[in-house]
Amino acid sequence: DICRTLYTSNLIMNGESSVFHAINRNKESFEVDLKREEDCEMVRELLKKADVMIHNFRPGVMERLGFDYQSVIALNPTIIYGEISGYGNNTEWKNKPGQDLLLQSVTGLTALTGNADSGPVAMGLSIVDMLAGAHLAQGILACLYRKALKNEGGFVQISMMESAYDFQFETITTFMNDGGSLPQRSKKNNANAYLGAPYGIYQTENGYLALAMASIPQLGNLLGCEPLEDYIEIAEAFDKRDEIKAILADHLLSATTEKWLSILEPADIWCADVLNWNALMAHEGFKVLKMVQEVEMIDGYKYETTRCPIRIDGELLTSAIGSPKLGQDNEKIIKEFITQHTTANA
Repeated sequence: DICRTLYTSNLIMNGESSVFHAINRNKESFEVDLKREEDCEMVRELLKKADVMIHNFRPGVMERLGFDYQSVIALNPTIIYGEISGYGNNTEWKNKPGQDLLLQSVTGLTALTGNADSGPVAMGLSIVDMLAGAHLAQGILACLYRKALKNEGGFVQISMMESAYDFQFETITTFMNDGGSLPQRSKKNNANAYLGAPYGIYQTENGYLALAMASIPQLGNLLGCEPLEDYIEIAEAFDKRDEIKAILADHLLSATTEKWLSILEPADIWCADVLNWNALMAHEGFKVLKMVQEVEMIDGYKYETTRCPIRIDGELLTSAIGSPKLGQDNEKIIKEFITQHTTANA
């Protein structure tokens, strides 16, 4: 289980990586060795009762193991079989590693972040991993609904590359219908290659201020920045965004973030303070959401993490169960799904 040693920092929690604990709370662990036929037979027995099976091996691996789609539906015709690959099963890249940074790099995502002179810039999260997982979940939910109506299974295939393309549907649509012009990031304070000034994050006297869309002359009037009032044509916000942003950046250094917010927010200008996690978690706007929960592992180890962001009928979805030890639930799962099945068919 590679995630147990996949570190995003040097933080070790209860002997394993913080990544593992973050993504595996409230799960069970069933350990098998797929090189052992008796273990493979246990997996086959599980699959006979399963509603859903998912994997993210490279193309060809599941065929070699005997758990490809055709083999599995022979065991359970109504199972929903989901798979994530890096680049799809039919491309010349199919055997390349499906790793998040690599997918960001080959799909154009790194050309959208950072300023014009900064070169390609990756996002600070494993965004392609998350997108592919979300798309897989959506496909599986659609198949589960169909199964409830028609008792049919399904085969859900997602590639990280396609998820990354879909993530960029707005910008790629612009690119394809704009003569193939590549995105041009602004020289200063870029936050979106396809949006004009003031869109970006600006330094102030004591911090930073995020500014979204706004009328440039109105912004100049509110901030007391007369040079901005000369940009009266709407198209100038994009065509002259570099010079507008340079003027704005210099002016915003003259006062605090709080001062600018006190002026802009009453005028309904879209703006925000830029917070780090310490400031965010101390803020009442965060506390009231109750996003932090404590979970506990089977050995008593406790840690804090975020909760599910979904509310259903006003109820929060939470669980106090932490991540599992490797093979922690083998005995329970064998008894519930394998031993009973074997006995019933004896």
